[in-house]
Amino acid sequence: MLKLTIERAHLLKALKHTQNIVERRQTIPILSNVLIETGADGIVIRATDNEIEIIEKVPATVEENGSITVPAHKLCDIVSRLPDGAQIAMTVSAETNQMSIVSGRAKFALAVLPANEFPTMVQENMPFSFTLAGADLLGLINKTSFAVSTEETRYNLNGIYLHEKNGETLTAVATDGHRLASARIALPEGAKGMPGVIIPRKTIGEISKLAAETDAELTVSLSANQIRFQLEGIVLASRLIDGTYPDYEKVIPVANDKTVEADSAVLSGVIERVSVVSEKSRGIKLSLSSNLVRVSATTADEGSAEDEMDAAYTGEDLEIGFNFRYLLDILSQVKSGTVRLLINDSTSPVILKDAGDDNALYVLMPMRV
Repeated sequence: MLKLTIERAHLLKALKHTQNIVERRQTIPILSNVLIETGADGIVIRATDNEIEIIEKVPATVEENGSITVPAHKLCDIVSRLPDGAQIAMTVSAETNQMSIVSGRAKFALAVLPANEFPTMVQENMPFSFTLAGADLLGLINKTSFAVSTEETRYNLNGIYLHEKNGETLTAVATDGHRLASARIALPEGAKGMPGVIIPRKTIGEISKLAAETDAELTVSLSANQIRFQLEGIVLASRLIDGTYPDYEKVIPVANDKTVEADSAVLSGVIERVSVVSEKSRGIKLSLSSNLVRVSATTADEGSAEDEMDAAYTGEDLEIGFNFRYLLDILSQVKSGTVRLLINDSTSPVILKDAGDDNALYVLMPMRV
């Protein structure tokens, strides 16, 4: 029914890719399993939650062809506890209805379910397809994913909005209503005319992990309802969020005439120190004056704190409050070392930019402190 030998490292890498896709608590038992299918060059492992599907080719020595499903997390736990370099023999027989797993002196048996019960996503025709470097995709994700909304009632904000802009750039946007993050790269060949799509938060997490593992290029294919990523023997397919993304450009201010330029690492350090006394409220105040930024926080039940730093500031003296966690999230994306804040007044949205990166832009709403 199925018999093969596989190296631990190859199997473990593939199984780890399935761990977040396969939910530990399932009302449908088959969705707790991975499908293992043998082929001429090894095996194919599939996992799905009916919204995301991953398919990965893994080298193995196959003695008897077959297909079966086995508990995903249990199998991964077993393989992860075997020693490095171990060879694993996996056998399934119709008589026992179990998978036998043998490596050295260690022996395991896992219950299985039939392969024909395993669901697969219906693959739509993908009229748009383009190739880009994994690092470019990862950059778009890292610069925006922190701003994705976690409020399930605002489902159309529960992902990254990926779209073509002006026929020139591939732009990623995320917002939770309090902050907005936008990043762009040159439009890849094949992406022109693509629909704007909302990639779910879970899918973003999975493809970012895969992209971080390789320097290779990956292929993105999409329709209005599905997106598919292909890289190095792995296919990750996902349904898209069915909804309309808000007109985010309307919230990007255009009249912010006061400018602060500061060392992002120093500013982050000042904020982290002051925020010790505002963990509950999360509010901090920036007091801006010529060549100086003073950061302070005062709460009735936690106390007060104040710190300051030198910075270039053009404009009249101004006080403005922020959620310190949101501000730190943005500062963590400033790689050049200098952050630029464009401010109108104490109640209007603020633009933040990496002074060395014109391809990313952040908008942060002030808060009353």
